[in-house]
Amino acid sequence: MKDHIIIGTRGSALALWQTQWVTAALQKLYPKLVITQTVIKTTGDKILDSPLSKIGDKGLFTKELEKAMLDGKIDLAVHSLKDVPTVIPDGLMLGAIAERDDVRDVFVSHPKKKYSNLDAVPSGGTIATGSLRRKCQLLAYRPDLNIADIRGNLQTRKEKLDASDWDGMLLAKAGVTRLGWDSLIAQIIDTTIMLPAVGQGALAIEIRKNDQAVAEMIEPLNHHETCLATLSERSLLRHLEGGCQIPIGAYARVVNGNLILDAVVGALDGKTIIRNSISGNTSDAEALGIQL
Repeated sequence: MKDHIIIGTRGSALALWQTQWVTAALQKLYPKLVITQTVIKTTGDKILDSPLSKIGDKGLFTKELEKAMLDGKIDLAVHSLKDVPTVIPDGLMLGAIAERDDVRDVFVSHPKKKYSNLDAVPSGGTIATGSLRRKCQLLAYRPDLNIADIRGNLQTRKEKLDASDWDGMLLAKAGVTRLGWDSLIAQIIDTTIMLPAVGQGALAIEIRKNDQAVAEMIEPLNHHETCLATLSERSLLRHLEGGCQIPIGAYARVVNGNLILDAVVGALDGKTIIRNSISGNTSDAEALGIQL
């Protein structure tokens, strides 16, 4: 077993929290293991003045970390699974997917307006989101609202909201909770209104395919049911060839031994929206995603 590993991470507060979580979990398993964290800036971190859908959507938050891994500069990378493209570069693999946190999105009200939920926002109000998926589903639910584009890490988004005249913004609950910001949440949005991004709420650990030592070390962090659920979601996304440029939401979970997958695809303005569901054996997780 290795006595020292280097973990690559993005530099945002959320990315560092996630990397620290993995570091702590590994050190609990292997008390003598020395772990070094290396911060690497990705394309998505550098370009903050354009919507993700305009930049191009493959590996915006992962490519530089993956190159560092292939070059042998880091041993593994910690990602938000929703940022990981469905096709992994040659020589790399997802070694573990940790147990998923809450998959849902949340509504954060402007601090001076203090709306209790989305229904309380007046007609013609403005909600900020950088996600086409959230925009599509929000407009399907509240076509009378306006959407403002917002980019940046959670701290940056919070500062932008506070300085704006917007009514609120939409974020992933998992990230908000990890940063200890639950007090900002006005409403946890039910999945009947808004399905999450593929892989939302799950952490992925990416490693080199030929690095058996690291693969064995991180294997205890893998959560079987989360792995099955996200495999199904990612299969659907890959089959639809969707990235940041198409509004796609999906949520799979294992219930009483069966896998249930809900998915939505819609137009950017929310006027056309297709939502469907499928269920079957967990052994068919990937096939169910393709079938749906």
